[in-house]
Amino acid sequence: MQEAVGAAPSRPALFVERLALGMAWAGGGALLLVALITLVSILGRALIPFGLRPLRGEFELVQAGTAFVVCAFLPWAHLKRGHASVALLSDHFPPFINRLIDLLVDVLMLAMAILLTWRLGAGMLDKLSYGETTFLLRMPLWWAYAICLPGLGAWSIVALWASLDSGAALFRPAPVRLHAMLDGGARSPAMECADREEENP
Repeated sequence: MQEAVGAAPSRPALFVERLALGMAWAGGGALLLVALITLVSILGRALIPFGLRPLRGEFELVQAGTAFVVCAFLPWAHLKRGHASVALLSDHFPPFINRLIDLLVDVLMLAMAILLTWRLGAGMLDKLSYGETTFLLRMPLWWAYAICLPGLGAWSIVALWASLDSGAALFRPAPVRLHAMLDGGARSPAMECADREEENP
């Protein structure tokens, strides 16, 4: 799982990175589309005296689009350790304890990702079986669930990789983590402590 210093990322590492990055690009595109829909609707509402009108069902599209955006950004946020964290005490812990904390957090995130993916899939099947639709556009509700599944599925894969990566780090004195190998990645307290340990044996 870990790579030697200066080594190129392994194929699994590259696959995980490209998967997360692809979902992030898709989420960014969807976010721009949501912003455009909102802008057009606001302009239409402001220009009603000139014969224009807001988009019908705009809020339904924005709701579905926003849900997709959130799910699409989760894999990249997790891969780059972009989630909020507090390091008041961890900076003073031994490197092994910080690696253990990393592993615990990654395993909990994996469990959460799998749980959300499972329940979203079950909800999609439920909406599909009942044929529920939105109020204005009459858009099937299961569509909104379905477009979120790829993002949560990718998050589950990334969380699994991160858990295995953190587990392998327990058995290496100064690991080079996947998150550090990929440009722009944030470094966890465990990685920073490991670096200090390597510099001052």
